[in-house]
Amino acid sequence: MRIGTQDKPFFPADFAGKLRTIRLMGFETFEVDGKAVLERFAELKAAIRETGVPISTACGGYQGWIGDFQEERRQQAIAEIGEILKRLAELSGRGIVVPAAWGMFSKRLPPMIPPRSEEQDRQVLLDSLERINRVAQATGTYLYLEPLNRYEDHMINKLSDAVSLLEEGQFSHVKVIADLYHMNIEEASIEDSLRRAQAYLGHIHLADSHRYQPGDGHLDFVSAFQVLQEIEYAGDLVFECRVMGTPEVERYRDSVEYVKRCLERAGL
Repeated sequence: MRIGTQDKPFFPADFAGKLRTIRLMGFETFEVDGKAVLERFAELKAAIRETGVPISTACGGYQGWIGDFQEERRQQAIAEIGEILKRLAELSGRGIVVPAAWGMFSKRLPPMIPPRSEEQDRQVLLDSLERINRVAQATGTYLYLEPLNRYEDHMINKLSDAVSLLEEGQFSHVKVIADLYHMNIEEASIEDSLRRAQAYLGHIHLADSHRYQPGDGHLDFVSAFQVLQEIEYAGDLVFECRVMGTPEVERYRDSVEYVKRCLERAGL
């Protein structure tokens, strides 16, 4: 199990500098923007070779959504995600984090009634996942399907929503990502939800209750990590959070140490 991070505005602009910086901060791997995989592939590959810091995953960086209301944009998302996976395979990355959509529609905000039925949403997602699964299988990578909270997406909000799609589709190379921030909003029990999803759990995003760095809010990371130890989770833990406090580099480094202490307390 490795601890990783996404990019931050206070990291250097070049990828070799980014990777050296995160290693000094105590991180072991990097989750890269999918757009960088497409547009800065040669630089990224050279930086990995120079620093020895691996890429764990990609997140975002493509146009459209796999559950997009506009068919042209859905097709574009499928094609670009497939291309990112092909390049990730060359970088020894594990896969890409993908939600159904982000910011496209929420049943909790007006007009509250989406243009498609729940069954239509489901069929669209199953089709998108099946097509991307074929690329992932061919490249030895994974799509990590991410549930988002009810204000950011209307299709997949809980781990059980994602698991239901995976059980129906029987995809060989699609797994679920658990984001503790979203789970804090949607799940009755983070621990129980992790246990129920364990057969499909492939990746984890870390942020505290307010989306800032772990250790600054009220989430119980030790209890969540104890479940990971119990279910023998073998994926990565990647920080996806804003950073509160100054200097940001120091506050972020403090959070890495906090997470490591929580892991130790959980027996990991």
